[in-house]
Amino acid sequence: MRSLGASAPSPDAPLVLVGSTGSKRAILGLNATALEQGAMPGMAVAKAQALIAGLDVREADPAGDDAALERLAIWALRRYSPMVAADPPDGLRLDMAGAAHLLGGEPAFLDDLARRLAEGGIAARIAIAPTYGAAHALARYAASPSIVDPATLEASIAPLPVAALRLDTATVAALRRLGVDSIGELAALPRAPLALRFGPEVSRRLDQAFGRAAEPFELVEAPELVRVRRAFAEPIAAPETLARYTGKLAGQLCEALEARGLGARRLDLLFHRVDNRIEAIRAGTAKPLRDAGRMTRLLCDRIETIAPGYGIELMVLTATIAEPLDYRTGLSSLIDPAAPDLTDLVDTLANRMAHGRLYRCAPTQSEVPERGVCRVEAMAPPVGVTWPADWPRPSRLLDPPAPVEAMALLPDHPPASFTWAGVRRRVRRADGPERIFGEWWVRDGELAAVRDYFQVEDEAGERFWLFRRGDGEDPGTGDHRWYLHGIFA
Repeated sequence: MRSLGASAPSPDAPLVLVGSTGSKRAILGLNATALEQGAMPGMAVAKAQALIAGLDVREADPAGDDAALERLAIWALRRYSPMVAADPPDGLRLDMAGAAHLLGGEPAFLDDLARRLAEGGIAARIAIAPTYGAAHALARYAASPSIVDPATLEASIAPLPVAALRLDTATVAALRRLGVDSIGELAALPRAPLALRFGPEVSRRLDQAFGRAAEPFELVEAPELVRVRRAFAEPIAAPETLARYTGKLAGQLCEALEARGLGARRLDLLFHRVDNRIEAIRAGTAKPLRDAGRMTRLLCDRIETIAPGYGIELMVLTATIAEPLDYRTGLSSLIDPAAPDLTDLVDTLANRMAHGRLYRCAPTQSEVPERGVCRVEAMAPPVGVTWPADWPRPSRLLDPPAPVEAMALLPDHPPASFTWAGVRRRVRRADGPERIFGEWWVRDGELAAVRDYFQVEDEAGERFWLFRRGDGEDPGTGDHRWYLHGIFA
């Protein structure tokens, strides 16, 4: 649909993609409308055309689908996880063990991935589970997206059909003829008769789904990424040895980046174990980085999370995101001291926190206080907007403003006292009003709205920022209720 652009058919029209399967022409893909009207994957084209009037039939492009899936996998590699693999014909496999914390945990990871795929026009079903077999089954056969922990793994996948185990069609049909419909029923059967009749595949898939057997996979690799690797004749496992070779890889990566005039913004360090499992560390930087010492410190800060098992046989360090880096600086000053470089501190803190937890507040072009500040990256350049100079602003804003009971003369006198959180405070000094008008270009309801703000100090010396909604005369400007919006330090 995206490739057709303006000539694409309506989303409400039934559409199928067809191709040859053996000696017949069958449906390989279809949209939701065609599915609702009775078509399904594998159905003969002639049958679908007889069933659905006005069916739009187009040729499938398996090679194009594979290429698109590969591009989607590389996108996920850059944004979400250092370990991503394409799962043809329609899936992605992400190992989030080394990266989920950077997005705020598994629920935030799932929500962000689902939202960004939806923004790109891609319908997706997502599941997070301790094993790939379980995640694959839940994503394709569960009723809704889910997050499963090890304690509930067996109970979560037991009701799913046996087809969720990625068994071939003939095996699934034979199991159904025997009355075995679900994974739980299959897992309860003795292993020896199953192996005698169906071979080792059924037991292997069960063990992979329940985490009793490992399942290695081939990681996607973008050829344009800067990557260095180190293989070992004998496996290594000691943390200090891993840290030493991390430093050596960082030095090699910096040389490769320098040859291209680049600096790394995201680093992925993969540890390939002798048992075919992969451990990973992901680190991000606030600015392009080409300093081997700082790279080593960032990566080794989380090296204790690596479980080497029986040993590491290969280490791979990749600059997943790299940007141009120019070390040219301006002229030094003999008068003004050099500005301190906080990037090392920012990088260290940001890699220990969830995504978005480390930020800087910056002013925006809005007179409404709650819209006058925004979050920017810790090392983002100045936004070119300054704070209001005429009236001071409190160091702490309440979101949302807290309603208070106040005693004041209308239309423009400050409150004589106010009650907040059950405590009555008598006002000793006050300044104001500062009138702030609504922004009609943001919301139509703010065309006539105003707020009158007052800075007040109570008898204990605490200072508050209060406002009255309305001008004190015209009810059309507000309901004249009082709110506490901020507290001065």
